Amino acid sequence: MTDNWFDRFFRDKDGNIVIGQLPNPPLLVWAIASVLQLIFKTVTIHTGLDIIALIAIVIWALAELFQGVNYFRRSLGLIVLIATIASRLS
Repeated sequence: MTDNWFDRFFRDKDGNIVIGQLPNPPLLVWAIASVLQLIFKTVTIHTGLDIIALIAIVIWALAELFQGVNYFRRSLGLIVLIATIASRLS
């Protein structure tokens, strides 16, 4: 296998190209909490779901950033983490 930029960025340790994977638990929790926010409009429930979704997406982003199978997945984690923080600051 050649060791070029594409290979280092998109391939995992087994040589497979990995862009997407099955959702892991934090991503599933984020998705479910986000959908439930659209259904439940009560302030207390909506706020609780928002906090759960925020914690879950931050956990997912940090896991990808530090444990992603390739540089693409690690970059994706960093981008999501920065976007999440930026959206909360505005």
